[in-house]
Amino acid sequence: MQREFTAAYQKRGKWYVAWVEEVPGANTQGKTLREAKENLKEALKLVLDANSSLLRKSTRGAKVTKEPLRVSL
Repeated sequence: MQREFTAAYQKRGKWYVAWVEEVPGANTQGKTLREAKENLKEALKLVLDANSSLLRKSTRGAKVTKEPLRVSL
């Protein structure tokens, strides 16, 4: 499954800082913009995987209803 997020990049000194606007904690840096982009994809995957794992553990055995949620901003 693919999802779309908003990636933000800012050059700070010799480094590029990167974050995903919609996902707190999904942030990283890189010496080049390309490296920052690659690192950000990895950071986002790790945060989303960790969130899913925590949810599964905290709701183990409980009935949970999941559905798509769409909002217009």
